[in-house]
Amino acid sequence: MLTGKEYIESLRKRNIKVYFMGELLDSATLSENPFLRGHFNAAAMTYDMAFDPVCKDLLNVSSHLTGKTINRFTHVHQSCEDLVKKVKMLRAISLRTGSCYQRCVGCDALNAAYTVTYEMDKALGTQYHERLKKFLLYVQENDLMVAGAMTDPKGDRGLSPGKQADPDLFVHVVKRDDKGIVIRGAKCHMTGMINSHEMLVMPTMAMGPDDKDYAVACALPVDAPGVLHIFGRQTNDGRKADGDLDQGNPRFAVVGGECLTVLEDVFVPWEKVFMCGETDFAGLLVERFASYHRQNYGGCKGGVSDIVIGAAALAADMGGYAKAAHVKDKLNQMIHLTETLYCCSIACSAEGAKTASGAYYVNPLLANCSKHNVTSLIYEIDRLAQDIGGGILATMPSEKDMNHPEVGKYVQKYLRGTASVPTEDRIRVLRLLENMTGGVALVESMHGAGSPQAQKVMYSKLANLEMKKQCVKDLVGIK
Repeated sequence: MLTGKEYIESLRKRNIKVYFMGELLDSATLSENPFLRGHFNAAAMTYDMAFDPVCKDLLNVSSHLTGKTINRFTHVHQSCEDLVKKVKMLRAISLRTGSCYQRCVGCDALNAAYTVTYEMDKALGTQYHERLKKFLLYVQENDLMVAGAMTDPKGDRGLSPGKQADPDLFVHVVKRDDKGIVIRGAKCHMTGMINSHEMLVMPTMAMGPDDKDYAVACALPVDAPGVLHIFGRQTNDGRKADGDLDQGNPRFAVVGGECLTVLEDVFVPWEKVFMCGETDFAGLLVERFASYHRQNYGGCKGGVSDIVIGAAALAADMGGYAKAAHVKDKLNQMIHLTETLYCCSIACSAEGAKTASGAYYVNPLLANCSKHNVTSLIYEIDRLAQDIGGGILATMPSEKDMNHPEVGKYVQKYLRGTASVPTEDRIRVLRLLENMTGGVALVESMHGAGSPQAQKVMYSKLANLEMKKQCVKDLVGIK
């Protein structure tokens, strides 16, 4: 298994094309770029914590393929205990980083593809599952980070993939031969893509009979010929070039470094193709991936919310108002909401079940409820944190002003809270709160792993309303 340092060093060998602000970046020094550095550091923590005695039980697991000890992010779940430990692992890493560490997307994609390819082969006589197992073994043996690539641009949402004016708005196969396939299109909002080794491409929605070219799943290196990545802007990213203090979380970025990944006639050999035209299984792969990924949010967002709670409490301490009854009440509300998120993720894991492949799958009803809670409760947690932090969150002068030879003394003097706390320490905590409770972090809570409507569709389908109505009829004696 790799350490965090070894992981970052392994990425220097890639010839990846990453554009940001109109410039092609040097692939060998991406991890040192001030706009990208935090994303690399956060992902590196998923490697380093595997060697931490306190966390080894959460991040280390035996491969069901080889029996060797591997990082849990490369593991296919073999029990409900595995599913529970995954959630606990995610919360633990969030407590160390206060950010998205990106690696869970690929883990969820591997698990979804593992279960679906097995069922596809049984139903259709295909050979996808053995290919997937070989790819999984490659990932485990080299401790690779895999980016899950599901979301397509989608174009006109009222039209199916095959009916779009521009066929490239969904990733599709443009050529097949005896060596492999060629794919074209793009994937949006790609978390952790620029600091991954491989990507696992999946269909983005259920497909109809006319969409065979779009029902494609495959793996390829993130630096394969024909692949380029356009890194997205983030809230206050201009501060990353200004020094540490104004960033709030200078070592780790708050979100996952999302990008637009363009696939311009990319060749994929057959041994790395796991679906090609099987439209009846496209929707199942989407549902499995979505439920695995929605399982995570009470874990990772629970840990991130722990940091927000701690920062709000520290801000109150440093401002001298921590003993106020309304502040204590708000902190208690934040704690309650955070644990509500966490227990829902634990529940969907504990209620998981074995699939035909032998791998374990979460309870999809509870997993979708877990993510749907995040789309609203995180906003309330962050609202309460901003309430406790005060208006100063939005009005603080810059680090340059604080260090200025003429006006710095005024920033130090007038932004001090309690006399025992240095002004700079107070500003650091307030900047962290500002950074974590606004902008792109909230958008990710809303739309990451699917927008609220996607979860509503799933849990309305899974809730068995007819059974509930029948129970009422039985209870009141209606024949």
